[in-house]
Amino acid sequence: MEPPPGTAGNSKLRHVEKDVLIPQIMRDRAKELCSDKVQAFTKCCQETGILMVVKCRQENTALKDCLVGYYSDPSFYEECKAEYLKQREEYRATGIKKKRQRFTQNV
Repeated sequence: MEPPPGTAGNSKLRHVEKDVLIPQIMRDRAKELCSDKVQAFTKCCQETGILMVVKCRQENTALKDCLVGYYSDPSFYEECKAEYLKQREEYRATGIKKKRQRFTQNV
């Protein structure tokens, strides 16, 4: 028999967890894993200014390819889901919300 909703042993996900919270973890982790491409695109945009749409296409494409590669990877989703469930379980056990780490810089 499955534990009732809201208990530590329950791994069912609510709509907001599936569609908002886990994807946010995925975005944060993907930006961290693609940090070299994020930095290259940011640097190009800062140096180019208003012409960045034209001049930074190569960096933008590389960044998008890297991020989409992670977003579309089912095993990466499962890793992020497991991370979220661990954080949720810790919160439910302690009542202390863990601060979300941000790995991005000016993106």
